[in-house]
Amino acid sequence: MFAVLKTGGKQYRVQAGDLLRVERIAAQAGETVQFNEILMLGGDSPVIGAPIIEGAGVQAEVIDQIKADKVIHYVKRRRKHSSQRTKGHRQKLTLVKVTDILASGADATGVKAAIGTGSVSGFVVEAAAPAKAPKSAKSAKPEAAAVEGTRPANLLTEARDGQPDDLKKISGVGPKLEGLLHENGVFHFDQVAAWTPSEITYMDDQLSFKGRIERDGWIDQAKQFAAEKE
Repeated sequence: MFAVLKTGGKQYRVQAGDLLRVERIAAQAGETVQFNEILMLGGDSPVIGAPIIEGAGVQAEVIDQIKADKVIHYVKRRRKHSSQRTKGHRQKLTLVKVTDILASGADATGVKAAIGTGSVSGFVVEAAAPAKAPKSAKSAKPEAAAVEGTRPANLLTEARDGQPDDLKKISGVGPKLEGLLHENGVFHFDQVAAWTPSEITYMDDQLSFKGRIERDGWIDQAKQFAAEKE
């Protein structure tokens, strides 16, 4: 007898004794869990669900929480000054051993349901945040957002002589990012070239690009372009 079950947005054909790697579920090694979304039961009298079979289930023992092989993702953007980046990812999985296939009565076994830690049937879910008591008008105070680093002292309200430098010459800076730099008071190469490590941390936070300034070598490029202007 075999069953086709659904978990983590994927379907698996299983039978007793099979080892299975599924999207990570909330369970510890040694626990018994039950998959309740059964799409089909095979054997002498096959049964097909509509879409699932009521009362059917597949029980399995959790062997271990593991990770899949690393997948390398290469990103390259073609611009006036191209940028490239390599990213890796290892999907979190759970290794289980199928112990029993139940054609009926699974809803009355009391065995813990196999629920994904980040998704249910392929849809991302989030735990509900605990409700907070509303603050009174007198006690309510605006909460300042935590800002990392030090704000550069050389930020401007507008470009000198109304002529900003072409910041898009810096690798990784496009029209949108250049506009964001202008909004934060950065118009010239010499401003970028003078940033200290603490000021770089501050600007990374403002631009929402953690580590990009150092990764793309903005400081050295800005020093070069500023020297060419002199």
